[in-house]
Amino acid sequence: MNKKNSNNKTIVSLGIILVSLGLTYAPLPGVKQNIIVVSGTELQEPLQELETKFEQNNSNIDLQLKFQGSQDIVNNYIDRKNDFTPTILIPANEQTLEELETRWQAQNNSEAFYSQPQAIARTILVAVAWQERSKFIFPDGKFSWSNLERALQQRSWSKIADKNNWGSFDLVITNPTRSNSGQLALNLWLQSKARNSKMASSSQGLSVTKNATVDSFDSESLFSLIKSSIYQLPRSTDILLQEFISRGANDGDIAMVYESIALYRWSQAKISQGQPYQIYYPNPSVETVATAAIAKNIDRNTAKAANKFIKFIKQPEQQEVFVKYGFRSIIPNLNLASVPKSPWQQNIPGAMLNPSVTLQQPPDSQKTAEIQRLWSRVR
Repeated sequence: MNKKNSNNKTIVSLGIILVSLGLTYAPLPGVKQNIIVVSGTELQEPLQELETKFEQNNSNIDLQLKFQGSQDIVNNYIDRKNDFTPTILIPANEQTLEELETRWQAQNNSEAFYSQPQAIARTILVAVAWQERSKFIFPDGKFSWSNLERALQQRSWSKIADKNNWGSFDLVITNPTRSNSGQLALNLWLQSKARNSKMASSSQGLSVTKNATVDSFDSESLFSLIKSSIYQLPRSTDILLQEFISRGANDGDIAMVYESIALYRWSQAKISQGQPYQIYYPNPSVETVATAAIAKNIDRNTAKAANKFIKFIKQPEQQEVFVKYGFRSIIPNLNLASVPKSPWQQNIPGAMLNPSVTLQQPPDSQKTAEIQRLWSRVR
């Protein structure tokens, strides 16, 4: 065989390989690329609106949305409990994705995501309370964990405010073994207990030997009190707030939720219950940043389409959609109050464009796991 024929055969072989690769990673004409987005329920409304817009501009991509509590997103993915293959995962914050990545690498010895997760929207943990009742819990207009704990200990409005017809005092949080907002609320409460313990000991000239850490007796006592005071634990934050609104004051007095859904659903409360609720910002509170990651166990072409969607929702026009639903944009110079239909234009009681509170990052995965274990253990 001469050298020219050998070179021709090599070129043909390379051509066949390139064509095969093209067929593997390039979409076939007329075939839609399927993307399954698994998100926390707090993002349901904005993502549904953006889904329609994205598919109109990308007719070759079929977007499917699934909604779960943030901790469920992690557990269902790691334990392979979903009856579908997720493409994009968007829990409430980056720390939840870090937990997922750590657990995935420990079990599979491989990367969990195609690329670095990307922030898409921000919000803050707040409390919502019916105005008529909250003034007895927070008489100075400021949120207080110790006042809330005292109300739980008194249990009934007859003891709290001599209101016999108001029934029991009811706090509402999400299930901390399934949802991020419940975990954040318990962590902030523990921090408050630790600060108060330290201040009391210091004022009495005592050395501080035990703060309210997750493993302390104070924590067990607090968690037991909270657990015994809650009738039902919703699995996700948006479901919690919808139930809080529909059931009214007799089934829930104060709820811990995200600012985004508290702002967005405020008008629903005003209409269905004939009264608005008040928003309170704990100080400190937690800023949680919804973060999107592309799952690794998909093909490259699907990952490429997924990245296209993430880039789409980060653009200014789409960020304004998030603002309309009460989220704070990841674009620093975007004026929240100037966005059409912005909730910051509605004079919602207690809502703050620039809250005068310290904002923390969510607790790391180790602290979150400790909170879940203690919650599951106490009675």
